[in-house]
Amino acid sequence: LLQLLVGNVDQFMLSHVGTAAVSAVGNGNQVMHVIVIVLETVSSATTILLTQNLGAGKAGEKCGEIATVGVALGAIFSILVGLVTLSLPHVLFTVLRTPAEAFDGACLYLRIVGGTVLIQGLYIELCAVLRSRTLLKEVVVASVVMNCLNVAGNAVLINGWLGLPRMGVAGAAIATVLSKAVGLALVVWLMWRKCDIRLSLRHLRTFPAETCKSLLSIALPSGTEALSYNISQTFILRFINLMGTTVIATKVYASMLANVAYVYAIAVAQATQILIGYMLGARKLDEVGRRVCTTVRIALLVSELLTLLIFLFCDPVYSVFTPDPAIHALGRQILMVEFFLEIGRGLNIVMTRVLTTAGDVWYPVIVGIISMWLVSVIGGWLLGHGLALGLVGIWIAMACDECIRGALFVRRFRRGGWRQRRLVQ
Repeated sequence: LLQLLVGNVDQFMLSHVGTAAVSAVGNGNQVMHVIVIVLETVSSATTILLTQNLGAGKAGEKCGEIATVGVALGAIFSILVGLVTLSLPHVLFTVLRTPAEAFDGACLYLRIVGGTVLIQGLYIELCAVLRSRTLLKEVVVASVVMNCLNVAGNAVLINGWLGLPRMGVAGAAIATVLSKAVGLALVVWLMWRKCDIRLSLRHLRTFPAETCKSLLSIALPSGTEALSYNISQTFILRFINLMGTTVIATKVYASMLANVAYVYAIAVAQATQILIGYMLGARKLDEVGRRVCTTVRIALLVSELLTLLIFLFCDPVYSVFTPDPAIHALGRQILMVEFFLEIGRGLNIVMTRVLTTAGDVWYPVIVGIISMWLVSVIGGWLLGHGLALGLVGIWIAMACDECIRGALFVRRFRRGGWRQRRLVQ
């Protein structure tokens, strides 16, 4: 929740500036979500290999090598992406058909936040190492500090407090970068003080080909699926951008509320991924099945209850962001579809992580790419524009996509092919 809030707080604190500023940051964050999700798949591969090696009793040098290679891969990707976001933001937002009133703000936001994505890449990778050693409370402390600084920085820089100029979108971006830099400094300190997995350049002197291959065999398929999903969401945003700033703002606010609804599913899936990594390393396969069933039930129950709570109080919640009655009415319709969407999304989030951790990496990728483009993108265009259902039609198509994928992943897990796969001997 705290990680999601970093981007969403920017949008919330800019809401009084106007819908153009919210749309600018919403478009900028859509691109940043693509980047962050790919970074998190690389870090997820690091967590999977570390937990399975630890579960198999292989601590020490091997874990240090895995962590070092994972951080190096994350850093390389971050640098390459940073160069693109610094030099070509106008191309990205032209493709997205970002409205003219939000275009310059979106480019500025992406240049600042995307150009410094190396900070976030290193932060995500180091948090993955800490999680693999179950140092989860420490990661939360770093996130709390980071979010508090982001809120304080936004208040000062957006509004021009303490004698500083009012910086608007630029202020939100600078506050985000500064808070993430402090977060990175904290996790580096936590790695040194509390974690027994040591990063060292000596692990890279003789190129660790096997470790790199193992990480990429998980990260590349998972990253491909995540990248495809986020590019498909970017195309959907392009459709939405044709509907005007009011609809864009509604999409931004609805996505923020949806983040709250499914954030627990993400959290419990991450926790389960760590647990079953240890179980698979120790070959406790029967415990894996029981753990996954429990996780799915919890994730779905909490997601639906949170969606119901948001729906019951949707008008007061939307009033926090905007008094516009058109946004309130459309947002309420979106939340009705959200009940069905969260069932599929909860299953997807949990089962994709489970299958990937068990070594069944390519099935979620193939199914995901086919479904998200045929059902979510093409279906969203047909319902949203072809049948003139607008944003509600696009949300219905996304719900169908999530439910289809969720059902197929549950079926795949029940068939039990993952039991014969091994990432660590």
